[in-house]
Amino acid sequence: MRNRLSRRESTVAVTFLLPSAIGFALFYLIPFGMGLVYSVLDRTVGGSFVGLSNYQELLSSESFRKAVSNTFWFTAVNVPLMLTLSLGIALVLNRNLYLRRFLRTAYVMPLVVPVASVVMVWQVLFDWNGSLNAWMHAAGLEQIDWMKSAWARGVISVFYLWKHIGYNIILFLAGLQSIPRDYYETADLEGAGKWFQCYGITLVYLTPTMVFVVLMSIMNTFKIFRETYLIAGDYPHDSIYTLQHFMNNMFLAMDVQKLSAAATLMAIGIFIIVTMLLRLEKRYTQFME
Repeated sequence: MRNRLSRRESTVAVTFLLPSAIGFALFYLIPFGMGLVYSVLDRTVGGSFVGLSNYQELLSSESFRKAVSNTFWFTAVNVPLMLTLSLGIALVLNRNLYLRRFLRTAYVMPLVVPVASVVMVWQVLFDWNGSLNAWMHAAGLEQIDWMKSAWARGVISVFYLWKHIGYNIILFLAGLQSIPRDYYETADLEGAGKWFQCYGITLVYLTPTMVFVVLMSIMNTFKIFRETYLIAGDYPHDSIYTLQHFMNNMFLAMDVQKLSAAATLMAIGIFIIVTMLLRLEKRYTQFME
């Protein structure tokens, strides 16, 4: 009886999961497998095997190396900054503050505003003839070509933080509210200070949330191309030329081999980062237990 019930539950579970599995295979696994094949061929139709020559040509490309460098530095700078800011704001909003509900709603608003509307506002602000330069000119300061100079990286970083920080704040607030208050009360009775409580209780229980926030932040840095493309156009400044720009140019040039090779290397890099973060979380959790 028990075995029959278990088989029935397994059948129901497989039935519900099958549509998602088919969609995942059709739109992710199969295209990725085709990309792997194209990356070792000299052409897509009737191509012959060329081994790793496409990868060697890709790694010797100056534009690809520049794109990788910009993407790496954008991620390395903005992800820790995102983690620190979102955690700090979540700790503040977790207290009984005046207008706390309004502030929580305000941080979520960037998630629901259409990207096209947001980009239009940012173009008005940071264009050469935009509002920010008009205010600087009125104040007697020199105008800055924000999106055609080294300032472009800072503009895109601010946009990235503004756009995605609300989602991370929600995650941290959920994690903070799930921590039992008894732990803090016990720590107060034992004379533990606020810093010890933050490190020994809050950060320990927020470790899974922090790992998830870091992973989502890294994923979002790879998706910043859409906003960058809409703000800076087809040919952005060199400081914000990322892997997505490179792959978009390869797509427009119909160079599927380089595009597939670049996508494969990016997928391998993301897989390594995810694996390292998950192992770090597991070791840290076991150490604290």
